[in-house]
Order: sequence, then structure tokens, then C-alpha cells
Amino acid sequence: MSVLPTLTFYTRAGCHLCEQAEAGLQALAYRYTPVDVSGNAELEARYGHDVPVLALGDRVLLKGVLSRGRLSTLKVQLLREAQAGTPGG
Repeated sequence: MSVLPTLTFYTRAGCHLCEQAEAGLQALAYRYTPVDVSGNAELEARYGHDVPVLALGDRVLLKGVLSRGRLSTLKVQLLREAQAGTPGG
């Protein structure tokens, strides 16, 4: 059985797109760690204009409007990648 990796969800308080994205992540049973970019100069510079941003390590997977459709497509892709990386999977 393939398990989704835990993703990093770059967000900012008061961001309505971030709130919508988080609701979609929860509805689709994603595993993620939210990280607020506010007050962190490095994260603000890297992701501040693009939040919400969903990343796996340094790999940005999605940014901007994270609709349920985009999140569903990404979930299928991540599950396929996890399965391909598993011997005999």
C-alpha cells in the first residue's frame, strides 16, 4: 500500500486562498506540515508572493490557486511516484 509523503504547505495568516487550499488538503486526506511564511525573511522572499505553496522538500509541487481538482491530480501523481519507488509495487 502506497502512502503519500508528508508535504510542506507554505501559508500566511489571513490568506483566503491558503484557507481554501487547506480545506482541500484536509478533504483529500493529505499529510502536510503548515509553515507560515510571515516574519521569516528567507521564506517570504522565496514563497511570499506565491502562497499558498505545496512542496516536497525543495520541489515546489503547486502554488497559487490550489483547487480540489489540482490537488486530486497531484495526489494521483504522488501515489504513482510512491508506488514506482517501492520494489514490487
